[in-house]
Amino acid sequence: MKTLFQTSLKFAAVMLLLIGGAAITAHAQGAKLQMDQLDFLANKASDTVDVKLDERLMQTTAKFFSGKDPDDAEIREVLKGVKGIYVKRFEFEREGEYSQTDLESIRSQFRSPGWSRIVSVGSKKEISIEVYLMQNGDQIEGMAVLATGAKELTVVNIIGPVDLNKLSKLEGNFGVPPVGEAIREREKKK
Repeated sequence: MKTLFQTSLKFAAVMLLLIGGAAITAHAQGAKLQMDQLDFLANKASDTVDVKLDERLMQTTAKFFSGKDPDDAEIREVLKGVKGIYVKRFEFEREGEYSQTDLESIRSQFRSPGWSRIVSVGSKKEISIEVYLMQNGDQIEGMAVLATGAKELTVVNIIGPVDLNKLSKLEGNFGVPPVGEAIREREKKK
C-alpha cells in the first residue's frame, strides 16, 4: 500500500511538472503569430518579403554584426534574447487586393491573453499602423506591427524580450519596415 501511494505521488508530481511546463511553453509560443494564412497574397502582389528567423537563425545572424561598427554593436545588443523575427510584406499594383477578412486572421490573434495594442495610427490616404505588445507582468514577451495601406500590407512579429527604446535599431533590417520614420513623416505633415 505504501509503495502504491509513493508511486501515485511521484506520478502526480511528474504530471504537475509536465502540465506546468506545457502551460509555460504555450504562453511563450503565444507571442508567435500564425501568418501563413496570408501566403496566398503573394500571387496577387507585385513585391513580397517573407522573413522567418527562428531562435537558431537569430543566434547565427547576430554573429554577422561584429560589434566593431557602432551600429552593428547596437543591433547585436537589440537582438540579445530575441527568439525570432517574422515578417510578411506585400506590395500590390492595385488597391483592394487584400480584404478586411484577411486582416482579421491576424487581428483575431491579438485578442488572446497577454496582447494589448499600444499604438494605433489610422489614415485612409496613407499607411495605418497598429503596434501590439504581449506582456507577462512587466516582461515583454513579444511585439507585433500591422501596417496597412491601399496597396500594401506588412506584418512584423518579434518574439522574446523587446527593449522598446532600442527597437528602432532594427528598422530597415531583417525586413522590418521603418515604422518610426512613417510616424514621424505623418507628424510633420500635420
